[in-house]
Amino acid sequence: MSEQVSRSENALTVSTLAALLTQALTEFFPQSVILDAEISNFKTYPSGHWYFSLTDGDASLSAVMFKGANRLVRLVARDGLKVRVRCDVNFYPPNGRLQLIVKHMAEAGVGDQKAKLEALKAKLIAEGLTDLARKKSLPAIPRCIGLITSPKGAVIQDMLTILRHRWPLASIRLYSAAVQGDVAPKELAHALQQAAADGSADVLIIGRGGGAAEDLSAFNDEHLCRAIATCHIPIISAVGHETDTGLTDLVADVRAATPSQAAEIATPDMGDIQRQLSQFEGRLTSRADTLIALAQQRLELTTHKLSTAVSQQTHRSRERLRQLEQRLVAPTEYIALKRHDVNHLSKRLSHSTDQKMQVSRSALSHLSTQLNTLSPLATLGRGYGILLKGDATTDRSIGSVDDVSEKTPVEIRLKDGRLNATIDQILKDTP
Repeated sequence: MSEQVSRSENALTVSTLAALLTQALTEFFPQSVILDAEISNFKTYPSGHWYFSLTDGDASLSAVMFKGANRLVRLVARDGLKVRVRCDVNFYPPNGRLQLIVKHMAEAGVGDQKAKLEALKAKLIAEGLTDLARKKSLPAIPRCIGLITSPKGAVIQDMLTILRHRWPLASIRLYSAAVQGDVAPKELAHALQQAAADGSADVLIIGRGGGAAEDLSAFNDEHLCRAIATCHIPIISAVGHETDTGLTDLVADVRAATPSQAAEIATPDMGDIQRQLSQFEGRLTSRADTLIALAQQRLELTTHKLSTAVSQQTHRSRERLRQLEQRLVAPTEYIALKRHDVNHLSKRLSHSTDQKMQVSRSALSHLSTQLNTLSPLATLGRGYGILLKGDATTDRSIGSVDDVSEKTPVEIRLKDGRLNATIDQILKDTP
């Protein structure tokens, strides 16, 4: 009967079963898993891939870490090293082998450190120490550049070479500090405080070259991050290679991938500035030549207009002078004309004077006739006389018999002389 059942059922091929196993593993492990294990049977192949086993003492699984992933590992992989890995569970049908494909590897315990680092990072972000609004701009033309790093090694030499090549006009001050180890955070913070108190640097570069995660831990120190955030001098953080990002990179004003790049960011390029100055000089010269040419054109135009105006004015003045000259009479002729005018006026004056004198004489004769008619002398000429008091009194006139008395001397004026007499008798007419 069992033989009949086996014949009635469909048989699976090995490939189908392998595919089903692959599908089952994929569905059961849709995401990467994290394992804490120990490396064993570690081998590096010429291709650059790592092949090893991960074991916890009770079980062991084959693992592979390809070249593209293991080049980012910051540790020396070896047998007996306890690690934490993130890997995909993979079934490889050609050899029927279950294999772990490792994507990331770190020493055991690094996960706890990373959690602490992430917590500190979140704290600094929440306090606003990483906000773009509080970050300071770098000076365009630094006069002094401060370097906070170790005085030993290739990093300081690379930065000095770049700084002196790009911008030799700036002075450089080194604030020496350890960049790894237990004393590094304290020395870096002290050097930063010294640079801030000194105040001579326009920009600061704090950093070091690349290294393992534990070598870069000094640049994740909270006290150092807060010192960077409160410094009044712009700071460039240049820690490790581009893939290494510390907390100082987040709080600094500018982050550079490498110290060499930080030196380039901190300085203008002398060659670029010289080229720009040459361009500015050329543009300024061209502009000046244009302005001078325009000014010369305006000067020539103004000179032409002025010359034309002067010529026209001179022509009008000469024409006017010519007209005046034509109207001008010779002095002798002018004097003769004026003498003729004087003679004419003199005759008119003489004639007018004679007429006026004749009229005045006629009027005088008429008035004299009237005056003679009314004059007392005319009355005397008709035989009358004028009786006056003979004594020397103020009022000598006699208009009434009451004005004299008997024996009073009187004077009688006639037309041709005077008679002196004395009142002998006064006879008063009765009304």
